[in-house]
Amino acid sequence: MPTITYVEHNGTEHKVDVANGLTLMEGARDNNIPGIEADCGGACACSTCHVYVDSAWIDKVPAKEDMEEDMLDFAYEPDPGRSRLTCQIKVSDALDGLVVQMPEKQI
Repeated sequence: MPTITYVEHNGTEHKVDVANGLTLMEGARDNNIPGIEADCGGACACSTCHVYVDSAWIDKVPAKEDMEEDMLDFAYEPDPGRSRLTCQIKVSDALDGLVVQMPEKQI
């Protein structure tokens, strides 16, 4: 089972095992990670599961689709190169060790 590290805005790290096939958002929700609100439940209809993918992982996560790009326009301080919605990234063995940082707040 891949280990994902979620880093809160204040630097607090949460290393959790997330089952293959779940999304990063579901992994955060199931492990009570603070800072991932996921108001829409993973429907890509809000930006409250926004994170910044660690630079070392940018080329290893699946590419953004158009709907995610559109929703990121509503995120707090999006970074064009690193911002992602955790509901749109499915966990696989290839993501073992992935690190994501949360923004100061979700909107």
